[in-house]
Amino acid sequence: MTAQLSKDSIDIGIVTTNAPECLAFYRDVLGFEDVGESPVPGGTIHQLLCGTSSVKLMTLIKPPRAKAAPGGMRGSTGYRYFTISVTNLEEVLAACAAAGRSVVVPPSELGNGGWRWRSSSDSPRPRSTSWWTR
Repeated sequence: MTAQLSKDSIDIGIVTTNAPECLAFYRDVLGFEDVGESPVPGGTIHQLLCGTSSVKLMTLIKPPRAKAAPGGMRGSTGYRYFTISVTNLEEVLAACAAAGRSVVVPPSELGNGGWRWRSSSDSPRPRSTSWWTR
């Protein structure tokens, strides 16, 4: 059996205790389209579009008991990062710097002609987002 996909991308949900900070990063710094917020049992979801993918920022009324394990990709199992492909890496880096965001791993060239880097949104999670460009 093969899954019959109804969409050419996946969506990601990020639980945060600081929705305004996350919105400021993804919407205002990176330019993701804000398609609104919706109440859900126990909280609110802010939905943003990144191409055909949806980035859903969830804020809970009662903050979660546990925080994501520290240590980056090697700190724990489970979802640890996501990748966004861009063609204007220099502009994205400049926008992050202008907004006071840190680049936690500087750009490095990949063997396939692309580049990668990670940036912190300075919010509780995700601590890093991987970016690929060609």
